[in-house]
Amino acid sequence: MFNKILEEKESIGYYNLVEQDTNEIKDFAKDIKQRNVVVIGIGGSTLGTYAIYKFLKHSKVLSKKLYFLETTDPIDIQSKLEDINLNDTLFIVISKSGTTVETISIFKYINSLVKIDKNNTVIVTEFDSKLNAYAKIHKMKVFEIPKNVGGRFSVFSAVGLLPLAIVGIDIDVILGAIKKSHDSFFEKKNVYKNIIKKGRFFVEYKNNFNINVVFSYSSRLEGFNKWYIQLWGESLGKIDINNTRQGLTPVGIIGPIDQHSFLQLIVGGKRDKTVTVIKVDNFANDLKIPAIELDGLEELNYLHDIEFSSLINKQADATIESINALNDIPCDVITIDGVNEGAIASLMYEYELLTSVCAKFMYINAYDQPGVESGKIILKKNLQNK
Repeated sequence: MFNKILEEKESIGYYNLVEQDTNEIKDFAKDIKQRNVVVIGIGGSTLGTYAIYKFLKHSKVLSKKLYFLETTDPIDIQSKLEDINLNDTLFIVISKSGTTVETISIFKYINSLVKIDKNNTVIVTEFDSKLNAYAKIHKMKVFEIPKNVGGRFSVFSAVGLLPLAIVGIDIDVILGAIKKSHDSFFEKKNVYKNIIKKGRFFVEYKNNFNINVVFSYSSRLEGFNKWYIQLWGESLGKIDINNTRQGLTPVGIIGPIDQHSFLQLIVGGKRDKTVTVIKVDNFANDLKIPAIELDGLEELNYLHDIEFSSLINKQADATIESINALNDIPCDVITIDGVNEGAIASLMYEYELLTSVCAKFMYINAYDQPGVESGKIILKKNLQNK
């Protein structure tokens, strides 16, 4: 299996993004004067960037605000634009194919609201796409999405690095972190051992435990959960070489919120789920529960002076202990060291590796999405025949 991954590494580009030169991105980012940055894209063009930005934005002092226009829901579009000064905005239009219906539809609408030109718009696409041709006509800056980097594996290309660098996130730390994970995997060290073991378990027991729950104990990881759902679902829901339907179903939930909802299904429901609990070791936040007496609630005074970061991790530990005590629900724990670029980047890169490993064990292609493409064809036909 490892030799198959090595062979795949020659043609699948995301593995090798750890070696890229980021100088062009950083040089471009430092000259941006606009205070707002709007990413126009959908799916792999936005989910990974949103995951990193969501994780970091309340723990870092960022120079600009980042927004995402990623749905054709008219209420969502209007409500987001109400809060943005479009005359003080850089628009980043991201589409690998250059013809994504949702992306181009939103971009057309933006064109009706503000003058779009090379001073306020940058394009991220394949160099031979129709969107790139549009950019050349209007002399707009273009950053390339390599052809061998799929959309849902593209967060560590210009797709994610460009908007993140512009708002003030250190992309060199991101690349340094994924390089460590990359090297640990391909040198068959800890990352390799953990991912091979986990991937093999998922696939060997896929008929027993077909649902994989990621239980993230931080609201900052909400974006990661959404990104994981696309990565896992779109990569692993395939027909294998024996013409057998395969797939592992991703579920992303947030602790402690979902302790009061989905946890009951895990504990009391059908034994068809694995659970991965993700904890944050250091929130770098000393917010405490004050020692305030509340009439009639004296029995909860044991909460006095406990830091919320300690409380949420104790809640995670209690959930883990309660699941493990049942002895029939596979449960593992990932602890990331803090709320920083390296922590979230390593987590995401290792999930990309895990996805590729699972696909190899399942004898499927992780990098196509024929089920999605058929819907796009039908949509285009219906719109053309309106």
